[in-house]
Amino acid sequence: MLGGAGILLAASPAQAAEVSYATECVPPPISGLPPVQGTTTVDITAPAEAKVGDEVEVVWKTVKAASSNPDVLDLDADTVKPTGVLKLAGAQTEDLAMEGERANPPIPKNSPMVLSDMKATLTLTAAGEVTLTPDTYEINVSKPISTDTKCAPTEEVDVAATINVTEDGGSSGGGASGGDTGGDTGGTGGDTGGTGGDTGGSTGGDSGGDTGGTGGTGGDDTGGTTGGGDGGDETDFPGKEVTVAFACESPGPDSIESAVTINAKKKDGSYDLTVATADGVMDSPAPLPANALTPSMDVTIGGADKGTVKVTGPPNKEPLEQGKPVNLPDMTGTYTPGAAGKATLAPGTLTIKVSLGGQDITIPCTVKGEAPVSLELDVEDEGGVTGGTSNGGTTSGGSDGGSTGSTGSTGSSGGTAGGPGSTGGSSGTGGGLAETGASDNGALRALALVAGTVILLGGAVFTFMPRRRLR
Repeated sequence: MLGGAGILLAASPAQAAEVSYATECVPPPISGLPPVQGTTTVDITAPAEAKVGDEVEVVWKTVKAASSNPDVLDLDADTVKPTGVLKLAGAQTEDLAMEGERANPPIPKNSPMVLSDMKATLTLTAAGEVTLTPDTYEINVSKPISTDTKCAPTEEVDVAATINVTEDGGSSGGGASGGDTGGDTGGTGGDTGGTGGDTGGSTGGDSGGDTGGTGGTGGDDTGGTTGGGDGGDETDFPGKEVTVAFACESPGPDSIESAVTINAKKKDGSYDLTVATADGVMDSPAPLPANALTPSMDVTIGGADKGTVKVTGPPNKEPLEQGKPVNLPDMTGTYTPGAAGKATLAPGTLTIKVSLGGQDITIPCTVKGEAPVSLELDVEDEGGVTGGTSNGGTTSGGSDGGSTGSTGSTGSSGGTAGGPGSTGGSSGTGGGLAETGASDNGALRALALVAGTVILLGGAVFTFMPRRRLR
């Protein structure tokens, strides 16, 4: 408590500085609009003075964005989210990622963009002057589809704020101060004691004197991060929102773009995953009955573990009206780790299945390039995913004995063995259109099914179709 209070009291009153710089903003490709040249005005707020080890808040206020809302459509309230990069130089050199909330008033066509303040916490690591200079920023609009406008300086930008960082004089103190520090931050176990907090206090205080607070290095924060102490009981792991571009196969559109967030909840060594996409991914140009559209995604596992986890959402509960926005429901599944270490979770192939008249039309949308990581987990080997595919704990058609799921063109995909919820599989024809061959009257039945499929494709082409009237 005393250490935290010292950090707060050490920072001097914040300073604010405003800079303007020439900027080029590139609208999303779907808009068909050319790059925009304009001027960005930014107000950066940061403390004038602080100490090494302090965590200070930095605020980026966009006084004026380089581009306005073009003459395309009115933007609804709370649909615009800014992110940016602040350049650090001097005693500390790095890029500081800034992020604002999705909070804005309605923005009419041909009017200035109104962006929320972007904030970040900066940990000061070296003594001297640290300068802060605004750099690139992006404007994400979530409706009617998720799009990004990217803005970058076209000239050298002036420094917007400077922090004078001094050495922390209390870091090597002894005696009673050492005892308190050792007790609060000691050991690697945090509050759970044992070799943790109590041992740190004993070494720092009783053995005391000149050794001061060197008894502990872990403290409460280390216990939480490494899964030890009280922090080991953490079960909810929220992911960050990332924007992903997908390339879709016919009858879908050429490409779509959407914000995706992957969240996890730990349960008995496995993780229940929930994948959410942005609202209003597209408008429906055709009516569709209830229970006709079902989304799914293959979450890509990387880092220490390898493989994919299939998550699936429920079909649409209500009929979809022509011209109305379509929101995908949250998709869920179960991830059972197959290796120990830091595992990364990123969006993978998004699949839309449309069921009409007894036929299933499957539209796969693969990620363009490399998808950004939404979530990172410290995992233990539970005999699960590594190298294979987990189908979210379902049990349709899986093989209990298989070590890794494999999918045939017309067979079943077996789940991985050894982990809870990992024996799932899915059977069928690989998600494509129904077979048109038959043992009796094969040619005639095939021709009839092809004709029916053409009609159905016309009704299903709405899936993820961007609004072509954007320009």
